[in-house]
Amino acid sequence: MKLPEWTFHEEEQLTQVKISMSGPLRWVNSYLWRGEKGVVIVDPGPRSNQTEEEWRVVWNKLSISPQEITDIVLTHHHPDHYGLAGWMQEETGASVWMSQRAHQEAEFMWGKAAEINHVLPAYFRCHGMTEKWAEQLLPHLESFDPQVSPPPLVQYVEEDTFKVGGRRFQVIETFGHAPGHLSFYEVDRELILCGDAVLPQISPNISLLPGSDPEPLLHFMQGLDELGALSVRKAFPGHRHPMKSFRERVNSLKIHHEERLNQMERMIGEQPQTAFEVCIALFGEKFGIHQMRFAMAETLAHLQELVRQGRADLTPIAEQGSKHPLYVYVINTKDNP
Repeated sequence: MKLPEWTFHEEEQLTQVKISMSGPLRWVNSYLWRGEKGVVIVDPGPRSNQTEEEWRVVWNKLSISPQEITDIVLTHHHPDHYGLAGWMQEETGASVWMSQRAHQEAEFMWGKAAEINHVLPAYFRCHGMTEKWAEQLLPHLESFDPQVSPPPLVQYVEEDTFKVGGRRFQVIETFGHAPGHLSFYEVDRELILCGDAVLPQISPNISLLPGSDPEPLLHFMQGLDELGALSVRKAFPGHRHPMKSFRERVNSLKIHHEERLNQMERMIGEQPQTAFEVCIALFGEKFGIHQMRFAMAETLAHLQELVRQGRADLTPIAEQGSKHPLYVYVINTKDNP
């Protein structure tokens, strides 16, 4: 598939634009429409020379001048959605909108001075990650800097209703995949721009990271409950293709995570294990550091939810010669006879 590629969804008056990204997903969905005062773009994608050129092609083919772009709306702070916002703002003069929490997370996560660069390796080591993997984390995290630079000047989506580009959206807090993640529901058309809160075929990553959301899986499931109550005729996600069976997909994601919790509970019931041991047993090690970071953080998110529910305990153990504490997860036998 040669990118960029775009599809006009006539009934929804929405153009889906596929912008390149690295990794198995291959592209991220951006969305745009023309309002009375100009063009709105949702989630422009990660920054690279290639994606900049892709947007120039899109603007040319769709007869959009950069100065016509008035607003850039971000569902969340991850590089594949947020990354081009600063560059595009410089090119167009557009306002950039996101939640305040998502903006805080962007400052926490991205750039060479970002706090996460220094706390995440130590955190994963405390949960059993071997040095083979832990030593790769800092250069991996620093590698995102070009994808998210320059940072945009941001305005906050603060109300329950967000009006932009001649359209009115109900703002739904769909945290879990990312703190501050917002979905935008247009009642009149029964459509939702759901970012990475709900994806077809694949499960959104749920990560427990130090200094971030301490209960991401709980918040993800709460967001699914709220989304499942909506009447959605068509959903426009951040990856893969638009979907009509939105409520069914929401329900299948809830079942998936309940099954994963039960699976991990059985694993630590057999013997106490570090999060890294659980991670390797579930996902293996036949991938790179990017996927390992996701796998480890997702494992921790589920184990933490077991602790929150009283089904497991987190226990420090002493390991001879270790420079840092080591933690294992054990079954809570008091509440699980």
